[in-house]
Amino acid sequence: MAKLFEPATFRSVTARNRIVVSPMCQYSAQDGLGDDWHVQHLGAHAVGGAGIVFTEATHVSAVGRITPNCLGLWNDAHQALLTRIAALIASVGAVPGIQIAHAGRKASVGRPWEGGKPIPPEAGGWTPVGPSAEAFNDGHTVPHMLTPSEIATIAGQFADTARRARLAGFKVAEVHGAHGYLIHSFLSPLSNHRGDAYGGDLAGRMRLLLEVVEAVRGEWPDDLPLFVRLSCTDWVEGGLTGEDAVAIARRLAATGKVDLIDCSTGGVSPAQRVPTHPGFQVPFAEAVRHGAGIATGAVGLITAPEQAEEILGNGRADLVFLARALLADPAWPLRAARVLGAKPPLAPQYHRAHLP
Repeated sequence: MAKLFEPATFRSVTARNRIVVSPMCQYSAQDGLGDDWHVQHLGAHAVGGAGIVFTEATHVSAVGRITPNCLGLWNDAHQALLTRIAALIASVGAVPGIQIAHAGRKASVGRPWEGGKPIPPEAGGWTPVGPSAEAFNDGHTVPHMLTPSEIATIAGQFADTARRARLAGFKVAEVHGAHGYLIHSFLSPLSNHRGDAYGGDLAGRMRLLLEVVEAVRGEWPDDLPLFVRLSCTDWVEGGLTGEDAVAIARRLAATGKVDLIDCSTGGVSPAQRVPTHPGFQVPFAEAVRHGAGIATGAVGLITAPEQAEEILGNGRADLVFLARALLADPAWPLRAARVLGAKPPLAPQYHRAHLP
């Protein structure tokens, strides 16, 4: 059997294959509440044959949203639709996953197709928060520097969202610690200039991440897997490096609470220079897998079935996370199965589409 279509088991959860629908923001919610767009979008990817289907970044508070149109799960009103979505994903054989997120100092901006510009408080936005009172870029609102008690409150918000996600029926949770958002902004020396226990050396800068993982695990059952997405380098001199990512992953593995590191990169600084090419982030997944002794997911310009098979077959990662390739073709897993000679993971209603 092609490695891509081997089942993958984490704790009590088994995915039918190793293809993951990566969290992809749709910027189509109102006050954190999704609608039919989210149902059809995620449902199509589940029917398309992926093993795990993640929601987009689902935010723990209104202040924690990237845009006013981002999905949330910070109150009970948000839970009904996400319960429906989790059940829909599971009903066609995929595992429902949810990414839990806080945008930090990159919050309060417009939707990408509307320019993505910062929205200041006086224009209907809000004041973002971060480790230091330093804006992400020119034109962005200077964030409020979080106090230790406010940090504890946010860790509690992650836990509350995890509880609601559990009640909604999700089977995998992922803590978003990448792309310059709140947790990553604490991890990176480029954005964290604190002088207290949440700053300084790497051990201090990862304190928030560890406290969030601890808080989430307080509400997320022991028999369900927990992933963490990391930016494994900042692509800026003086920022996080691949060696730092291995050290962070090693510390997460030692807690016994995290099952996989979803290895992405960048996002904390507009000065980054990213050398993009097919599979450009795969070496980080490979380094973390072997250096930290924890399962990893590879993501970033993985588009061809043969490419995905090589990554898994050579032990460079345990899962492949796809984003743009699946936006272009939600049935990519079905096509990949044909290319690799595997049985397509078709829903019964679509069996007639599989010609011998």
